[in-house]
Amino acid sequence: MEKLKTPRQINSLALLLAVTYMISYITRINFGGVVSAMTTATGYSKSMLSMSITGSFITYGVGQILCGIMGDRISPKRMISIGLVMTVCMNCLIPLCQNPWQMLGVWCVNGFAQAFMWPPIVRMMSSLLDADDYKRTVTKVSWGSSIGTILIYLLSPVAIMTVGWKGVFFGAAILGVLMLILWNWKAIDVQPANDKKVPKPKGNNKILLTPVVLCIMIPIILQGMLRDGITTWMPSFIKESFHLGDEISILTGVLLPVFSISCFQFTTWLYRKKIQNPLTASALLFGVGGVAALALYFLSQGSAVASVVLSATLTGAMHGVNLLLICMVPQYFERYGNISTVSGVLNACTYIGSALSTYGIAALSEVIGWQSTIFVWFCVTIVGALVCILCAKPWKKKFMEEA
Repeated sequence: MEKLKTPRQINSLALLLAVTYMISYITRINFGGVVSAMTTATGYSKSMLSMSITGSFITYGVGQILCGIMGDRISPKRMISIGLVMTVCMNCLIPLCQNPWQMLGVWCVNGFAQAFMWPPIVRMMSSLLDADDYKRTVTKVSWGSSIGTILIYLLSPVAIMTVGWKGVFFGAAILGVLMLILWNWKAIDVQPANDKKVPKPKGNNKILLTPVVLCIMIPIILQGMLRDGITTWMPSFIKESFHLGDEISILTGVLLPVFSISCFQFTTWLYRKKIQNPLTASALLFGVGGVAALALYFLSQGSAVASVVLSATLTGAMHGVNLLLICMVPQYFERYGNISTVSGVLNACTYIGSALSTYGIAALSEVIGWQSTIFVWFCVTIVGALVCILCAKPWKKKFMEEA
């Protein structure tokens, strides 16, 4: 398919995809945004309610693999439309659930619905943009996740005080309907690639099983553990450590995605101008996260402001790792004709980590306390940095020098 050339065309595509990704985040992380208030309103424990978030991460991860494969064969426009319809329905059903088990079932379906979003977005960008425009655009599209998170954590306290936590889900459903209309009006219909025209070297189907790619999945899982686990439970950590109200605690979560936007820009600059190897750059960001986690371990009991800033630094670094390993790495697989599949599989690894940490952080904090839980975060960053360092040279030899 012919690439977009003019800045206006490229910027219009970036804006549409960023807004789409933003709405997908709003309709996915709203549960985590109000879970602290839900524990107060319903009387259910953190660990019980977190089952729904964990379940959605699992179905989202499984769905990423399936939808990644479909994304190389089905129109991205059609796939995203299906995902939006499903997530609107699930957001309308959550407030009607009578117990945590019903919430678990509904939110698991929502997790699968959300998997229809990202692989088609990557496929659309790779089909319509050249390599340099792809790098710039994927960063702008990634802003959508941060802006969506900001809106959830900024507006949720207002909704809780006015219409209750249920209003957050109904409001997200309305935004989903509006996005569905806009998407079908403006999205370019990228058709599946003609198999005869897509270069598929021998061994294409086994490329994901090469040792270096399998090893890369480890830091992807680890950054998912930290990024989503901390984002979900940071308001509860602040509430319990400093005895703040639900609304104020949720508002502290705004700083995390605000900081992540700056981290996206820094990571893109680092990758394009200084360190072209995504594994080396990821190791550096894991190191930054480790310093922040260690400082948080020693300062977490002293200052709410310092705790929020350090948590934002840690999650921001993990957003940078995510940008490199989930958004930039799949581009190296375009020559194999399976960029959507690779994107889906790698993104699924993120949500293996997310599922483990969303329940695990809640359970750890209840058993060993928040300070010891924070030390676990520090250990995770060290492991992530070491694996990235070990993978950097094999990655360069296999995918950069042979490209």
